[in-house]
Amino acid sequence: MTDVKPKAVRRLGDIVFANLTFLAGISILLTLATVAAFLFAQSVPAFTGEPIEAAENGFWAYVFPFIFGTVYASVIALAIATPLAIGIALYISHFANRRFSQILGYAVDLLAAIPSVVYGLWGILVLAPFLTPSYRWLNENLGWVPVFGGQVSATGRTMLTVGIVLAIMVLPIMAALIREVFLQTPRLHEEAALALGATRWEMIKMAVLPFGRPGIISAAMLGLGRALGETMAVAMVLSPAAVISFDMLTSTNSNTIAANIALQFPEAGGNYTNLLIATGLVLFGITMVVNMIARWVISRRAEFSGAN
Repeated sequence: MTDVKPKAVRRLGDIVFANLTFLAGISILLTLATVAAFLFAQSVPAFTGEPIEAAENGFWAYVFPFIFGTVYASVIALAIATPLAIGIALYISHFANRRFSQILGYAVDLLAAIPSVVYGLWGILVLAPFLTPSYRWLNENLGWVPVFGGQVSATGRTMLTVGIVLAIMVLPIMAALIREVFLQTPRLHEEAALALGATRWEMIKMAVLPFGRPGIISAAMLGLGRALGETMAVAMVLSPAAVISFDMLTSTNSNTIAANIALQFPEAGGNYTNLLIATGLVLFGITMVVNMIARWVISRRAEFSGAN
């Protein structure tokens, strides 16, 4: 005679909590589906209706300069923010004492609480005038490099200024994620490297950075997704134009999708509104792809979870 195990009794609280968590999870999918459906439905007239003057050469000819500006500004921000985030994370996790590392960690996290409009004002009133002499120096000494060529902007409202502002805005999320990954490095790996005679930097190069590489990549992708969708700071700092230009120091700069929507939507009407929403659908697709890549990279970290 076999023993029959009694069925576990599910309490009312467990049932309620499980259903609430299920609803919370499914609400994210419903919200995402609703936003996607709205963008798609409102974008249809931009493709099927009569062409408007702003997009007389076709939708993709209209939106491509904004796609270029969006990606270009975000790549500049990522190139600036990534080494800074790695350096900050390493200092907090492996060099600073406990008390100062906590203070520095709070200070970095506070950057995320500053509204983007404040970053925009700071970029216009403080950063752009401060960097203008440096831009002239770069143009005079490195003007042979294509990105530093052209006529330098007298106001400092350039693509490079926007990239620096965006880098500061994405720095908190990147530094926080990389810091947590570095703190998860197995102590046995670090102690083994030090026991073999490695210096602290050699230990970091052999044990910490290889372990944290997936986290660095995922943090960079999440920062890129944040920079792609930034609106107010870009709209306030940049002197935009519907052009494709790699020059980072001139007053003629490619605009971004989000900034173009913010600047043009209040005065838009008719099919022009649908055209702007269609560009928002393109930005939605770009950020979706970036975040999917980030999630894929993060999921690869599961193979390292047993190292601790």
